[in-house]
Amino acid sequence: MAELRPDGEPEDLTGPERLMWDAFRTGSVCDLSTRTAERDDPHADRVWGPERSVRAAVVALLLLHGPDPVRGRVASLKLRGVRITGRLDLSGGTVTPYVELQSCRFDGEVQLSETRFGTLRLVNCAMPRLDAARLQTEGDLHLPRCRVARGIRLTDAQIGTDLLISEAVVQRDNKGRALAADGMSVAQDFQGELLRAYGEVSLRGAKVGVSMSLRGARLNNPAGKRALNAPQLTVERTLYLTSIALDYTAGDSGSSTPPYGQGYTPLRGEPAHHFECRGGLRLDDGRFGDAVDFYGARFTLTEDQEVSLRRIHTPELRFVGERTERGRVVLSGSQVVKLVDTAASWPARPGRLSIEGFGYENLAPRGHFPTALRLEWVEAATPEYSPEPYERLAAVLRASGEDADAREVLLAKQRRRRSTLPPALRAWGYLQDWTVVYGYRPGRAALWMAVLWAAGAVLFAVHGEPPPIKADEHPDWDASLFALDLLLPVIDLGLQDQWILKDGWQWGGAALIILGWILATTVAAGASRVLRRG
Repeated sequence: MAELRPDGEPEDLTGPERLMWDAFRTGSVCDLSTRTAERDDPHADRVWGPERSVRAAVVALLLLHGPDPVRGRVASLKLRGVRITGRLDLSGGTVTPYVELQSCRFDGEVQLSETRFGTLRLVNCAMPRLDAARLQTEGDLHLPRCRVARGIRLTDAQIGTDLLISEAVVQRDNKGRALAADGMSVAQDFQGELLRAYGEVSLRGAKVGVSMSLRGARLNNPAGKRALNAPQLTVERTLYLTSIALDYTAGDSGSSTPPYGQGYTPLRGEPAHHFECRGGLRLDDGRFGDAVDFYGARFTLTEDQEVSLRRIHTPELRFVGERTERGRVVLSGSQVVKLVDTAASWPARPGRLSIEGFGYENLAPRGHFPTALRLEWVEAATPEYSPEPYERLAAVLRASGEDADAREVLLAKQRRRRSTLPPALRAWGYLQDWTVVYGYRPGRAALWMAVLWAAGAVLFAVHGEPPPIKADEHPDWDASLFALDLLLPVIDLGLQDQWILKDGWQWGGAALIILGWILATTVAAGASRVLRRG
């Protein structure tokens, strides 16, 4: 660039650059577009000639050391349909003017590392790469419908209000990342609806002050392990990884104000763009103030990839996406208040789901999700027996007033545990199950007692009155009371020590005593389990 005049204007400005310079001083739009859709598409292969080209060095001069505005106007850089040649480097600078570029094309990398902006809006622009590590903005950073060939870097960036990258198409950099935003802070909303990323989206330790929406986004990382890598992500409100209604439009690219509305999650059966994740998803140790929503989400995983939600904390988890056929879903150590799910959302194969230490207080299933299917859910999550998931489910059911279902869950736990015991204890378990169902169905114990009492009464009535131990001191013979006294192991009616049983009748009495003790101990064991759970 040639020498500057005393007023700061370069002496060698081209025609398009002079138009841009004058528009900057008045705050108006420098529009070099042809008003023809095919010719003005910055993402097409059509060549843009010198008649609509400006040098990146002149753009940098305007933004960092631009001329004073015309009196009564506010200086700002507003470009439409402009080609910026060379590498735009504003690293470490402070840009005071408002910046808005629409449908522009960058020939070289855009370097904004450690740059300070008020508001920066790049709408529907094409660029090889955007490097904005430690960028700081007082207002918005908008990148809607941009296409970036070698990734976006926003590591440790601080966005003063909103980050908008809806409908952007981002290819991966030389490290396999489409969006590298570890440690980024967004004061308000992060909107990435209908985003297309062809590399890892890395948001490790990022913070979002309100909500984060990736509705309808497609994250694809065929060359790496994860498509979304966001451990320790903090979102003060809701994280949306959901479908988006088909009739959603982000806005008109020709408007002077970039699109700023949020789409919405469609109702059941309504046409939608699904959130798709081709590669692993990791939200470990995340904190979400309202909810994590997976409505309509689709996951395409390999055998060694995971939807990892380890140790997340959120009031509500809406796991209502489509079932993944491969890979794993891991919720170990997570804590949620309300679990919203469907039976068809969870992996069906054993070993594909892990819920060890997963805490939830309420269940709010969508659709048909009976206790039998919920038990299959627990079994799929515990290829090796573990009591904790059963006890958690039973406690939640009991707290919601579903005591019968809670007993079914605890009974299923005992039967599952029985398979891990040695043969003798396993046989004892079968006996408890067959007789009194581990004490969880006390009605069966009462029925057995009644049957045995009746059988004993008939037995001793047929036998007749046995000889008394003391001929002159004995009560009147009563076969029913005598059988009951033998059957009850704790209560002593004072009859079994008054009569002498001989031969086979002695064996019958011993059988009643043994069966009485078996019934009593199994009922006591079941009752103690119920009391401990209560």
